[in-house]
Amino acid sequence: MEQARLGLRRNALGAAGALLVLAGVAWLLIGLGHEWSVPILGWLPPVASAALAAYASWKVSGSETLDAGTRRFWRHLALAASFYVGGVVSNAFDALGGPQPSQRIGLVTLSWYLATMGMVIWALLRLPSWQRTRGDWVRFLLDSCVVLVAGGAFVWQFSIRDHQEWIAESRSAEPVLIMVSVGFVAVVTLVKVAFAGAGRLDRRALHVLSAGSALSGVFGGLSPFLAGHPYLSSSFIAIPVGSLGLVLAAEIQARSRARAPRPRQARRISVVPYIAVAAMDALLLSAGDSTGVRISTAVLTVLVMLRQLYALRENRRLWTTVDTSLNRLRETQDQLSYQATHDPLTGVGNRALFEETVDVLLATRAEFHVALLDMDDFKSVNDRLGHTTGDALLMVVSRRLRAAVGSEGVVARLGGDEFTIVLRDVTDRGVDEILDRVLTGLRESPRLGAGVRSVASIGVTTARPGDEGSDLLRRADVAMYEAKARGGDRRHWFDAEMDEQAQRTARLSTDLLGALDRDEFFLLFQPIVELPHGRAAGVEVLLRWRHPEHGLVSPDVFIPLAERNARIVEIGRWVLESACRQAAEWQRRFGAQAPAKISINVSARQLAEPGFVAEVEDILARTGVDRAALLLEVTETAVLEAGAPLEAVRELRERGLRVALDDFGTGQSSLSLLLTVPVDVLKVDKSFVSGAAADHAGAVIVEHLIGFTNGLRIEAVAEGVETEDQANRLHAAGYSLAQGYLFGRPATATEIESRMLPAPVA
Repeated sequence: MEQARLGLRRNALGAAGALLVLAGVAWLLIGLGHEWSVPILGWLPPVASAALAAYASWKVSGSETLDAGTRRFWRHLALAASFYVGGVVSNAFDALGGPQPSQRIGLVTLSWYLATMGMVIWALLRLPSWQRTRGDWVRFLLDSCVVLVAGGAFVWQFSIRDHQEWIAESRSAEPVLIMVSVGFVAVVTLVKVAFAGAGRLDRRALHVLSAGSALSGVFGGLSPFLAGHPYLSSSFIAIPVGSLGLVLAAEIQARSRARAPRPRQARRISVVPYIAVAAMDALLLSAGDSTGVRISTAVLTVLVMLRQLYALRENRRLWTTVDTSLNRLRETQDQLSYQATHDPLTGVGNRALFEETVDVLLATRAEFHVALLDMDDFKSVNDRLGHTTGDALLMVVSRRLRAAVGSEGVVARLGGDEFTIVLRDVTDRGVDEILDRVLTGLRESPRLGAGVRSVASIGVTTARPGDEGSDLLRRADVAMYEAKARGGDRRHWFDAEMDEQAQRTARLSTDLLGALDRDEFFLLFQPIVELPHGRAAGVEVLLRWRHPEHGLVSPDVFIPLAERNARIVEIGRWVLESACRQAAEWQRRFGAQAPAKISINVSARQLAEPGFVAEVEDILARTGVDRAALLLEVTETAVLEAGAPLEAVRELRERGLRVALDDFGTGQSSLSLLLTVPVDVLKVDKSFVSGAAADHAGAVIVEHLIGFTNGLRIEAVAEGVETEDQANRLHAAGYSLAQGYLFGRPATATEIESRMLPAPVA
């Protein structure tokens, strides 16, 4: 209902404005044929219409549905309309204040009108969307000057020059000329803003306001034609028409409410200079020898030349800016392209570059080879010396790879310590030579600290028809692991047999994922005995996998697979709990005759798991096994470097659990390891045991090891004892514990009970 009342009120304002225009036209037309005795009545429509425009603008400026910028614009227009009212009243006083009616425009009136047009221009320039750059101001001022000169020339030529009587009577030629010219500037500004867009200001309102202002200026220029009718004025029509335009614009803005701002249009080419030149040329041709027109044309020509020179200067600057921007864009694109295809750490290509290179070569059916390089023991460097040293090593390796490969191939880093080399148009022999250069260069010390090496294993494959990039990587990966299996620091070519083996391994790895759920794992136990009589001292728990298709799978095969697919943690947990349950059962059934020690292997992945120690404690509590009977075996590689595994070992010992160092002598063993790793038992690898009976050097090593462990109060267990001679030599050297086939092969729990244990306790 409220909106309906507002709509009626606005429609009433428009209707009132239209009636005032009609009244002004009627008064003027009738007055041309009759001399009125009350000329003041003719000024009522202009005054009323100006006041109506001020009221309409002020009402819109107070609307809460409009944004702040739009409301400010309409407040400025309301103020301009108020000046308009003052100008009309002053104009009426000029016309009627003398002894006789006249069309004179005084200085005060001129000031009011100029203030009105100035406020309109100011309101437009204050709009948020108006770009007030230096170039905009220069163009605006030059266009305004062009409009002033051209508009003034036309008004003078067609409206003022030939009306000397009006000039003499009214003395208003200059004021009219000034007002019309400034009015044209205001109209030009309105048109510019209307076409460029003005944020949330309704563009239709600006169009209506522009049309009303232009018509008002045209009608205002009719004053000289009213010479001889001093009681009449062109303001009778000009002011109501301009006011009606403002009232209608205010109505449109009020109805539009809060509109989303339209996107600002690109700057249009200004046609003002060209229209002005064409119009002045036509005026010059028609005006004959008019000095004023010639002078105006000359001035206009200078202004247009300045406008064009400035435009050329701006265009040159813009072209320079565009050229600079394009150069920067190209540089940025090059940088982004480089970053997208190169490794930020090493500077060599990345996986994206490798894939792009391979895809192009495959698409062109080119002959090429792919080599996959993986650092040997890189994880040890990272864990022992930190990632900073690891990154430095990767950078050294990258430099040496580029130096060895040169322009004959593309080097890329896939991630971590894996690199690829793509070699095109190189024979197999040439590939071998390049990769030998790579290996030779890597063997040189990287000079990053003691024990840091940069050796690597390389797998090589040749592209075949129908291959994809993933096929090449898979085959190179298989060959690379074969190189590692053969000791590392070498290259190895892929062959079909390896592919079949890789597929078998992949299938086996897949089967391993569900082996625990299918109950395919079981435990065996190997006796640990006391020397020399062979009395049982404990057992070592051994994991076995009975595959439904392949039968028993060797631990040397499935343990690395479990470590690779991370199932080793879950499997290790099952082994630990199952072994503890078996030990608890033996303790319950056989009492003091049960195996005194039960050794369980723990992987490095298990030790690194958060909460591993708490998990061991939980299993001990749930199974009820005596913790003194539990011996956890860890490998040298698991605790060689500082980190979570070593911290777990220390925490286990702090909780009263015993730890053994297994297979001592197979890795990067050093006696100093026994000083840094807190262990209770040292299990001497069978390679030393067999050497003790084979040569003098082996015997010396075995003897020194037992002396060292005795000095550190560490128990020593000799592994892999297979003959009586080995057992005797070990006993003579001082060993009191041993295990091996001589004393018993791995057996089931039932077999252990029948072989080693007495009858159950009643």
